[in-house]
Amino acid sequence: MFSIFKKEFKSYFNSPVAYVMIGLFIFISSMIFNINLTQGIAEYIFNLNYMALVLILIVPILTMKLLADERKSGTEVLLVTSPASLTSIVVGKYLAAFSVFLVMTGITFIYPIILSVLGEPSVPEVIGGYVGFILLGAAFISFGVFASSLTESQIISAIVSVVGLLMMWLLQGIAPSLGGIWSKILSWFSLYSRTEDFFAGILSLGPVVYYLSFSAVFVFLTIRVIEKRRWSKG
Repeated sequence: MFSIFKKEFKSYFNSPVAYVMIGLFIFISSMIFNINLTQGIAEYIFNLNYMALVLILIVPILTMKLLADERKSGTEVLLVTSPASLTSIVVGKYLAAFSVFLVMTGITFIYPIILSVLGEPSVPEVIGGYVGFILLGAAFISFGVFASSLTESQIISAIVSVVGLLMMWLLQGIAPSLGGIWSKILSWFSLYSRTEDFFAGILSLGPVVYYLSFSAVFVFLTIRVIEKRRWSKG
């Protein structure tokens, strides 16, 4: 697994992908931070809320090539027949994308530092907000990896990810109005609604378990998709 992780992580920085994604994310985040400052908004949760929305566009581009490119180039066969287990391959690729996301997120720590110079931001909100943001990113990336396993086209993979993540964001407004069993089912997929406690500086076990479970489920589904394709080809 470590060799897969190392190879994929290096591949991000051996191409323009990581630099473009990190640069784009920091550029948009900086604009949001500057707008909030000029409007006198000192609460950092506003930045994290908007940064979370930006992930809907950033994560699909970050994950679109992970498995789709292997399938298109024909190297997927070599990959799944290698000594490494299929689980190690998928988890290694997932962790590589997640590590790039952590690098990207780590750069934004400069914002609360600036706020601490200008005023006194709520430390629990900043810490809780980042914990929630990182867990949300982990869930997004797991879905992005799953989308990448469904097709050999990076563009289609990115579109599926964007549409899927956007729908999950919209569910927080749609689910309560339905009522009954459908409301409960759709609420389970509402990723954003569970960030509210984190952004308020409250670290609850339930949302943490939810995000970790969500990530694990879609990593597992990714493994099953590739495994099914391998057996169908004999």
